[in-house]
Amino acid sequence: MRVDFFDFDLPEKFIAKEPVKKRDEAKLLLIPELINKQVKDLVDVLPENCVMVFNNTKVIPARIYGQFKKREFEVMLHKNIDIETWLAFIRNSKKLSVGDELIFKDGLVGIVVSKQGESGVELKFNRKGADFFATLHNIGVLPLPPYLKREATKEDEENYQTVYAKEEGAVAAPTAGLHFTTELLNKLKSKGIELLYLTLHVGAGTFQPVKVEDTKDHKMHSEFGILTSEVSDKLNLAKKEGRKIVAVGTTSLRLLESAVKDNGFFEPFERETDIFITPPYNFKSVDYLITNFHLPKSTLFMLVCAFAGVDEMKKAYEFAKENDYRFYSYGDTSLLKRKSN
Repeated sequence: MRVDFFDFDLPEKFIAKEPVKKRDEAKLLLIPELINKQVKDLVDVLPENCVMVFNNTKVIPARIYGQFKKREFEVMLHKNIDIETWLAFIRNSKKLSVGDELIFKDGLVGIVVSKQGESGVELKFNRKGADFFATLHNIGVLPLPPYLKREATKEDEENYQTVYAKEEGAVAAPTAGLHFTTELLNKLKSKGIELLYLTLHVGAGTFQPVKVEDTKDHKMHSEFGILTSEVSDKLNLAKKEGRKIVAVGTTSLRLLESAVKDNGFFEPFERETDIFITPPYNFKSVDYLITNFHLPKSTLFMLVCAFAGVDEMKKAYEFAKENDYRFYSYGDTSLLKRKSN
Protein backbone atom coordinates (compact mmCIF):
# COMPACT_ATOMS: atom_id res chain seq x y z
CA MET A 1 0.00 0.00 0.00
CA ARG A 2 1.33 3.44 -0.91
CA VAL A 3 2.57 5.53 2.04
CA ASP A 4 0.94 8.64 0.53
CA PHE A 5 -2.41 7.01 1.22
CA PHE A 6 -1.84 7.81 4.91
CA ASP A 7 -1.05 11.48 4.38
CA PHE A 8 -3.18 14.34 5.70
CA ASP A 9 -2.80 18.06 6.30
CA LEU A 10 -1.70 19.05 9.80
CA PRO A 11 -0.91 22.74 10.40
CA GLU A 12 1.70 23.50 13.06
CA LYS A 13 -0.90 25.05 15.39
CA PHE A 14 -2.34 21.61 16.23
CA ILE A 15 0.95 20.22 17.57
CA ALA A 16 1.02 20.28 21.38
CA LYS A 17 4.21 21.73 22.81
CA GLU A 18 3.17 21.35 26.46
CA PRO A 19 0.75 19.00 28.25
CA VAL A 20 -2.53 20.09 29.81
CA LYS A 21 -2.26 21.14 33.46
CA LYS A 22 -4.10 18.08 34.77
CA ARG A 23 -3.43 14.85 32.92
CA ASP A 24 -6.96 13.43 32.92
CA GLU A 25 -8.55 16.67 31.71
CA ALA A 26 -7.14 16.23 28.21
CA LYS A 27 -9.74 15.76 25.49
CA LEU A 28 -10.87 12.25 24.60
CA LEU A 29 -12.47 11.59 21.22
CA LEU A 30 -14.66 8.50 20.93
CA ILE A 31 -14.10 6.87 17.52
CA PRO A 32 -16.07 6.07 15.37
CA GLU A 33 -18.91 7.85 17.23
CA LEU A 34 -17.09 11.22 17.11
CA ILE A 35 -18.19 12.25 20.58
CA ASN A 36 -16.14 14.70 22.63
CA LYS A 37 -15.21 13.65 26.17
CA GLN A 38 -12.35 14.06 28.64
CA VAL A 39 -9.94 11.34 29.75
CA LYS A 40 -11.51 11.29 33.22
CA ASP A 41 -14.79 10.21 31.52
CA LEU A 42 -13.25 6.81 30.75
CA VAL A 43 -14.75 5.62 34.03
CA ASP A 44 -18.18 5.99 32.43
CA VAL A 45 -17.55 5.15 28.76
CA LEU A 46 -15.47 1.97 28.99
CA PRO A 47 -17.27 -1.41 28.88
CA GLU A 48 -18.16 -2.87 32.27
CA ASN A 49 -15.67 -5.34 33.77
CA CYS A 50 -13.20 -4.76 30.95
CA VAL A 51 -9.44 -5.27 31.26
CA MET A 52 -7.02 -2.40 30.59
CA VAL A 53 -3.43 -3.17 29.61
CA PHE A 54 -0.79 -0.51 30.29
CA ASN A 55 2.88 -0.28 29.30
CA ASN A 56 4.93 0.31 32.48
CA THR A 57 8.22 1.13 30.75
CA LYS A 58 10.13 4.07 32.21
CA VAL A 59 11.88 6.74 30.13
CA ILE A 60 15.56 7.04 30.95
CA PRO A 61 17.76 10.17 30.62
CA ALA A 62 19.21 8.73 27.44
CA ARG A 63 21.05 11.78 26.07
CA ILE A 64 24.61 11.96 27.41
CA TYR A 65 27.74 13.84 26.36
CA GLY A 66 31.14 12.20 26.02
CA GLN A 67 34.61 13.24 24.90
CA PHE A 68 37.20 11.65 22.65
CA LYS A 69 40.50 13.42 21.94
CA LYS A 70 39.11 16.70 23.36
CA ARG A 71 36.13 16.59 20.97
CA GLU A 72 32.65 16.44 22.50
CA PHE A 73 30.12 13.96 21.14
CA GLU A 74 26.38 13.97 21.79
CA VAL A 75 25.26 10.39 22.43
CA MET A 76 21.61 9.30 22.26
CA LEU A 77 21.14 5.82 23.69
CA HIS A 78 18.24 4.13 21.95
CA LYS A 79 18.39 0.38 22.46
CA ASN A 80 19.72 -1.88 25.21
CA ILE A 81 21.58 -4.88 23.74
CA ASP A 82 22.65 -6.55 26.97
CA ILE A 83 23.51 -5.66 30.56
CA GLU A 84 26.40 -3.39 29.56
CA THR A 85 25.95 -2.71 25.82
CA TRP A 86 23.74 -0.16 24.05
CA LEU A 87 23.07 1.05 20.55
CA ALA A 88 23.38 4.82 20.30
CA PHE A 89 22.96 7.54 17.73
CA ILE A 90 26.10 9.70 17.88
CA ARG A 91 26.53 13.00 16.07
CA ASN A 92 29.70 13.01 13.98
CA SER A 93 30.12 9.27 14.55
CA LYS A 94 32.17 9.05 11.34
CA LYS A 95 35.05 10.45 13.38
CA LEU A 96 34.94 7.42 15.68
CA SER A 97 36.50 3.99 15.08
CA VAL A 98 36.02 0.58 16.67
CA GLY A 99 38.00 0.50 19.92
CA ASP A 100 37.76 4.22 20.63
CA GLU A 101 36.80 5.17 24.19
CA LEU A 102 34.27 7.89 24.92
CA ILE A 103 34.79 9.46 28.35
CA PHE A 104 31.68 10.69 30.18
CA LYS A 105 31.17 12.40 33.52
CA ASP A 106 31.25 10.45 36.81
CA GLY A 107 33.84 8.03 35.42
CA LEU A 108 31.57 6.42 32.84
CA VAL A 109 33.41 5.05 29.81
CA GLY A 110 31.94 3.66 26.60
CA ILE A 111 34.00 1.64 24.11
CA VAL A 112 32.97 1.60 20.44
CA VAL A 113 32.31 -2.09 19.74
CA SER A 114 30.91 -1.75 16.22
CA LYS A 115 29.30 0.72 13.82
CA GLN A 116 25.84 -0.33 12.66
CA GLY A 117 25.05 2.18 9.91
CA GLU A 118 21.53 3.60 10.31
CA SER A 119 21.17 1.76 13.64
CA GLY A 120 24.01 3.82 15.09
CA VAL A 121 27.05 2.83 17.16
CA GLU A 122 27.34 -0.10 19.55
CA LEU A 123 28.86 1.02 22.87
CA LYS A 124 30.05 -1.21 25.71
CA PHE A 125 30.13 0.60 29.06
CA ASN A 126 32.27 0.03 32.13
CA ARG A 127 29.16 -0.10 34.32
CA LYS A 128 26.12 -2.30 34.13
CA GLY A 129 22.67 -2.81 35.57
CA ALA A 130 21.68 -0.63 38.52
CA ASP A 131 25.11 1.05 38.64
CA PHE A 132 24.80 2.12 35.02
CA PHE A 133 21.30 3.53 35.47
CA ALA A 134 22.34 5.36 38.65
CA THR A 135 25.14 7.07 36.70
CA LEU A 136 22.79 7.83 33.83
CA HIS A 137 20.41 9.64 36.18
CA ASN A 138 23.31 11.79 37.37
CA ILE A 139 24.71 12.79 33.97
CA GLY A 140 21.96 12.21 31.42
CA VAL A 141 19.24 14.40 29.94
CA LEU A 142 15.66 13.28 29.31
CA PRO A 143 15.10 12.89 25.55
CA LEU A 144 12.06 14.75 24.25
CA PRO A 145 10.39 14.07 20.87
CA PRO A 146 12.49 15.78 18.19
CA TYR A 147 9.58 17.85 16.84
CA LEU A 148 9.43 19.80 20.14
CA LYS A 149 12.79 21.34 19.19
CA ARG A 150 13.76 22.19 22.77
CA GLU A 151 15.68 20.82 25.71
CA ALA A 152 13.85 19.05 28.51
CA THR A 153 12.90 21.12 31.55
CA LYS A 154 12.44 20.08 35.17
CA GLU A 155 8.69 19.92 34.49
CA ASP A 156 9.25 17.53 31.58
CA GLU A 157 10.96 15.06 33.91
CA GLU A 158 7.57 14.55 35.55
CA ASN A 159 5.25 15.30 32.63
CA TYR A 160 6.98 12.97 30.13
CA GLN A 161 6.64 9.93 32.40
CA THR A 162 3.56 7.88 33.24
CA VAL A 163 2.53 7.79 36.91
CA TYR A 164 2.95 3.99 36.84
CA ALA A 165 6.35 3.92 35.08
CA LYS A 166 8.47 1.17 36.61
CA GLU A 167 10.84 -0.70 34.26
CA GLU A 168 13.71 1.50 33.04
CA GLY A 169 14.72 1.26 29.40
CA ALA A 170 12.57 3.46 27.14
CA VAL A 171 13.85 6.51 25.30
CA ALA A 172 10.35 7.72 24.44
CA ALA A 173 7.21 7.68 26.57
CA PRO A 174 4.18 5.47 25.87
CA THR A 175 2.21 8.68 25.44
CA ALA A 176 -1.38 7.44 25.75
CA GLY A 177 -0.49 6.54 29.33
CA LEU A 178 0.56 10.11 30.14
CA HIS A 179 -3.11 11.03 30.58
CA PHE A 180 -3.70 8.80 33.60
CA THR A 181 -3.53 10.01 37.20
CA THR A 182 -3.34 7.82 40.28
CA GLU A 183 -6.81 9.07 41.19
CA LEU A 184 -8.23 7.99 37.82
CA LEU A 185 -6.59 4.57 38.05
CA ASN A 186 -8.18 4.06 41.45
CA LYS A 187 -11.59 5.09 40.12
CA LEU A 188 -11.27 2.61 37.24
CA LYS A 189 -10.43 -0.18 39.69
CA SER A 190 -13.37 0.75 41.92
CA LYS A 191 -15.65 0.34 38.88
CA GLY A 192 -14.53 -3.27 38.53
CA ILE A 193 -12.07 -2.65 35.71
CA GLU A 194 -8.95 -4.81 35.93
CA LEU A 195 -5.62 -3.04 35.34
CA LEU A 196 -2.74 -5.12 33.96
CA TYR A 197 0.81 -4.15 32.99
CA LEU A 198 3.28 -5.26 30.36
CA THR A 199 6.62 -3.77 29.33
CA LEU A 200 7.71 -2.58 25.90
CA HIS A 201 10.80 -0.38 25.90
CA VAL A 202 9.94 2.29 23.35
CA GLY A 203 12.90 3.12 21.11
CA ALA A 204 13.87 6.20 19.15
CA GLY A 205 12.69 4.39 16.04
CA THR A 206 9.16 5.41 16.95
CA PHE A 207 10.04 8.90 15.66
CA GLN A 208 11.73 7.74 12.47
CA PRO A 209 9.87 8.81 9.30
CA VAL A 210 8.80 6.27 6.71
CA LYS A 211 11.15 6.96 3.80
CA VAL A 212 9.85 4.45 1.24
CA GLU A 213 6.97 4.89 -1.18
CA ASP A 214 5.27 1.57 -0.41
CA THR A 215 4.63 0.10 3.04
CA LYS A 216 5.93 -3.32 1.94
CA ASP A 217 9.41 -1.81 1.61
CA HIS A 218 9.54 -0.30 5.12
CA LYS A 219 11.79 -1.98 7.69
CA MET A 220 10.20 -1.64 11.12
CA HIS A 221 12.41 -0.95 14.14
CA SER A 222 12.49 -3.63 16.83
CA GLU A 223 11.82 -3.13 20.54
CA PHE A 224 12.18 -5.41 23.56
CA GLY A 225 9.01 -6.46 25.34
CA ILE A 226 7.84 -8.60 28.23
CA LEU A 227 4.42 -10.12 28.84
CA THR A 228 4.65 -12.29 31.96
CA SER A 229 2.90 -15.63 32.38
CA GLU A 230 0.86 -14.13 35.23
CA VAL A 231 -0.50 -11.36 33.00
CA SER A 232 -1.05 -13.64 30.00
CA ASP A 233 -3.03 -16.02 32.24
CA LYS A 234 -5.24 -13.16 33.44
CA LEU A 235 -5.82 -12.02 29.86
CA ASN A 236 -6.75 -15.54 28.81
CA LEU A 237 -9.22 -15.78 31.68
CA ALA A 238 -10.78 -12.49 30.59
CA LYS A 239 -11.08 -13.85 27.05
CA LYS A 240 -12.84 -16.99 28.32
CA GLU A 241 -15.23 -14.85 30.35
CA GLY A 242 -16.03 -12.66 27.35
CA ARG A 243 -14.66 -9.49 28.92
CA LYS A 244 -13.43 -6.72 26.62
CA ILE A 245 -9.69 -5.92 26.49
CA VAL A 246 -8.50 -2.32 26.15
CA ALA A 247 -4.92 -1.55 25.09
CA VAL A 248 -3.60 1.71 26.50
CA GLY A 249 -1.34 2.92 23.71
CA THR A 250 -0.03 1.51 20.45
CA THR A 251 3.00 0.07 22.28
CA SER A 252 0.73 -2.10 24.43
CA LEU A 253 -1.23 -3.14 21.36
CA ARG A 254 1.88 -4.06 19.37
CA LEU A 255 3.19 -6.28 22.15
CA LEU A 256 -0.19 -7.94 22.69
CA GLU A 257 -0.45 -8.68 18.97
CA SER A 258 3.07 -10.12 19.11
CA ALA A 259 2.12 -12.41 22.02
CA VAL A 260 -1.34 -13.54 20.87
CA LYS A 261 -1.83 -16.93 19.22
CA ASP A 262 -4.01 -17.67 16.21
CA ASN A 263 -6.80 -18.82 18.52
CA GLY A 264 -6.92 -15.41 20.21
CA PHE A 265 -5.27 -16.48 23.46
CA PHE A 266 -1.95 -15.25 24.81
CA GLU A 267 1.35 -16.83 25.68
CA PRO A 268 4.20 -15.31 27.72
CA PHE A 269 6.55 -13.12 25.68
CA GLU A 270 10.11 -11.93 26.41
CA ARG A 271 12.02 -10.92 23.32
CA GLU A 272 12.23 -8.37 20.50
CA THR A 273 9.26 -7.49 18.35
CA ASP A 274 9.30 -5.65 15.04
CA ILE A 275 5.63 -6.16 14.20
CA PHE A 276 4.47 -3.69 11.54
CA ILE A 277 0.69 -3.34 11.29
CA THR A 278 -0.98 -1.84 8.23
CA PRO A 279 -4.42 -2.31 6.64
CA PRO A 280 -5.76 -4.89 6.14
CA TYR A 281 -4.93 -6.68 9.39
CA ASN A 282 -6.82 -9.19 11.52
CA PHE A 283 -6.49 -8.10 15.16
CA LYS A 284 -6.79 -10.98 17.62
CA SER A 285 -5.78 -9.45 20.95
CA VAL A 286 -7.90 -6.43 21.92
CA ASP A 287 -11.27 -4.78 21.43
CA TYR A 288 -10.46 -1.13 22.17
CA LEU A 289 -7.42 1.12 21.86
CA ILE A 290 -6.61 4.36 23.68
CA THR A 291 -4.12 6.37 21.64
CA ASN A 292 -3.02 9.94 20.93
CA PHE A 293 -3.19 11.62 17.52
CA HIS A 294 -0.31 10.68 15.24
CA LEU A 295 1.85 12.09 12.46
CA PRO A 296 0.82 11.93 8.80
CA LYS A 297 2.33 8.94 6.96
CA SER A 298 3.63 7.45 10.23
CA THR A 299 3.59 3.76 11.13
CA LEU A 300 1.35 4.64 14.08
CA PHE A 301 -1.28 6.28 11.89
CA MET A 302 -1.15 3.19 9.68
CA LEU A 303 -1.75 1.04 12.76
CA VAL A 304 -4.82 3.00 13.91
CA CYS A 305 -6.20 2.90 10.37
CA ALA A 306 -5.86 -0.88 10.43
CA PHE A 307 -7.58 -1.02 13.82
CA ALA A 308 -10.54 1.33 13.35
CA GLY A 309 -10.76 1.69 9.55
CA VAL A 310 -9.02 4.04 7.12
CA ASP A 311 -12.09 6.11 6.25
CA GLU A 312 -13.13 6.27 9.90
CA MET A 313 -9.72 7.52 11.02
CA LYS A 314 -9.38 10.14 8.29
CA LYS A 315 -12.85 11.42 9.17
CA ALA A 316 -11.99 11.40 12.88
CA TYR A 317 -8.78 13.36 12.35
CA GLU A 318 -10.63 16.04 10.37
CA PHE A 319 -13.21 16.18 13.17
CA ALA A 320 -10.40 16.49 15.71
CA LYS A 321 -8.91 19.47 13.90
CA GLU A 322 -12.32 21.13 13.64
CA ASN A 323 -12.70 20.71 17.40
CA ASP A 324 -9.21 21.95 18.29
CA TYR A 325 -7.74 18.68 19.49
CA ARG A 326 -4.01 18.77 20.24
CA PHE A 327 -1.78 16.27 18.41
CA TYR A 328 1.29 14.15 19.24
CA SER A 329 3.00 13.18 22.51
CA TYR A 330 1.72 16.00 24.72
CA GLY A 331 -1.60 16.19 22.91
CA ASP A 332 -5.11 14.88 23.47
CA THR A 333 -6.20 11.30 23.03
CA SER A 334 -8.90 9.01 21.64
CA LEU A 335 -10.75 5.79 22.36
CA LEU A 336 -10.96 3.58 19.26
CA LYS A 337 -13.35 0.71 18.81
CA ARG A 338 -11.97 -2.14 16.70
CA LYS A 339 -13.65 -2.35 13.34
CA SER A 340 -15.21 -5.71 12.58
CA ASN A 341 -13.32 -7.72 9.98
